[in-house]
Amino acid sequence: MSEEAPLEMISFLVNDQAFCLDVSVIREIRGWTPATPLPGAPLEVRGVINLRGVIMPVVDLKARLDQGLTEPSSRHVIIVLELGDRQAGLLVEAVQETFKIARSELQQPPSLSDPAVIGLVGAILSLGGRMVSMLVPEALLPESAMASSAVAA
Repeated sequence: MSEEAPLEMISFLVNDQAFCLDVSVIREIRGWTPATPLPGAPLEVRGVINLRGVIMPVVDLKARLDQGLTEPSSRHVIIVLELGDRQAGLLVEAVQETFKIARSELQQPPSLSDPAVIGLVGAILSLGGRMVSMLVPEALLPESAMASSAVAA
């Protein structure tokens, strides 16, 4: 059996906690841009922004993780995800680093999570003495947010 290629990840902070995503789903990272609110959108959807002609929702990852709303400032960034033909931004505190990790180093998360966030964390890894939660990109974007962006476009 051949050895699998390592995963290339990017880590970032939400509420001073480290998370990461596979870089293959990240289109770009941009500075915070105020979003236009959408009436009736879920609390974690800050609104929509125009990214080079594409209207996309911005999800407050802190709120999506059930940790309260972010008060965005110039230090916050939006991680633009591209999942197939869908795009959405994730509002986070700061990007930390990129790194590579073997799939064998990923560990299943404990099943002690809050029901509101179960399914958002796909794995846990130890990186430089700290624990980093690997997020499941498809689970981060509420379907209603994706539907709202389609209507707004």
